[in-house]
Amino acid sequence: MAICLPDTQDDAPSIPIKLTRVGVTGVKKLLQLERQNKRPIILLPTFDAFVDLPNDQKGVHMSRNPEAISEVLETVAEDSGVDVESLCAKIVDKMMTKHEYAKRVEISMTTDFMFMRESPVTKNKTQEMAKLKAKAIGLRDENGEVSIRKSIGAEVIGMTVCPCAQESVRESDKNKLLEFLDEETTQKVLDTVTFASHNQRGVGTLLIEVPEDKVVKAEDIIEIIETSMSSPVCELLKRPDENATVMNAHRKPVFVEDCVRNMMEMIANKYADFPDDTIITSRQENHESIHRHNAFAEKVTTMGELKAELNIE
Repeated sequence: MAICLPDTQDDAPSIPIKLTRVGVTGVKKLLQLERQNKRPIILLPTFDAFVDLPNDQKGVHMSRNPEAISEVLETVAEDSGVDVESLCAKIVDKMMTKHEYAKRVEISMTTDFMFMRESPVTKNKTQEMAKLKAKAIGLRDENGEVSIRKSIGAEVIGMTVCPCAQESVRESDKNKLLEFLDEETTQKVLDTVTFASHNQRGVGTLLIEVPEDKVVKAEDIIEIIETSMSSPVCELLKRPDENATVMNAHRKPVFVEDCVRNMMEMIANKYADFPDDTIITSRQENHESIHRHNAFAEKVTTMGELKAELNIE
């Protein structure tokens, strides 16, 4: 005879306050995504799953969150057309069914993502890593109808060169050159050589909502993030590659603010046909080499607001 155990979560709380997000974090799963005529993609994603909690319920049914993740992963394993943001949307849909009291459900996923890169001079092929990110949010209206918005993004490491320090070095060297060269020759030297500056390891993050009828490739997001910085970085660099990487980076100095603006401009041009209410998040954190602190910049906006700022039709 089965024992009927009490469902304490459904009790009324002693303090009737609703909670914004309750759930689980750090749920790790093995995920294999099939691809037509290509090798399958093997991922080890980490999921965070949350629901809101009304003020008349003591707790959420916590086990239903990892349960929903497992059930969806089993059904999509053989689907060659599924992408990670759609996977998150499916989990949200499943959680909405399991948590009938929830008005808002959120799932986020982060995983290492390998992509191939060629070193700039020797063209050695290397495996590079980025963080692939996906997210979905479900909202239930007063009539019980559910709407789901999904996003895809990435976090990528690159290199930035400080424009301010470089300009200071340039001005200092100019004054030294003028001690024994005329102005015309000095200017030729200044226009020829590349000046030193301090560098940062930059961490760029870009996230964009994906409408149902649109596709955003992770590789394109990674390229936008890398291009926004002074230079990409590479795991395998021979001496000619190192020289090219450093020289190229110093020819394109950027502030942390520039990186965010560069990302926003590129994504607005590439996905200009996306709906105006598409939410975009761009973030850059530069790990300073001559300071103990880091530099940070971020912009969260909609496609409509961004296109208006950039005068894009």
